[in-house]
Amino acid sequence: MSKKTKTFEENLAELEGIVTKLEQGDVALEEALAEFQKGMVLSKDLQKTLAEAEKTLVKVMQADGSEAEMN
Repeated sequence: MSKKTKTFEENLAELEGIVTKLEQGDVALEEALAEFQKGMVLSKDLQKTLAEAEKTLVKVMQADGSEAEMN
């Protein structure tokens, strides 16, 4: 069975759910730690996706001649 890749929006919604759950504080310590770790992985994936999208946009804008690449 292949693993379906989640969209940016699905990952963001999942991260928001984790944050809400942890903020409520009604979670056992072990579960809170597991959720926190899962949230950190999601956060890194979301940051990577945003960075890749930014690079793509910069390239498109460069091809148009209206923007220089950012470092």
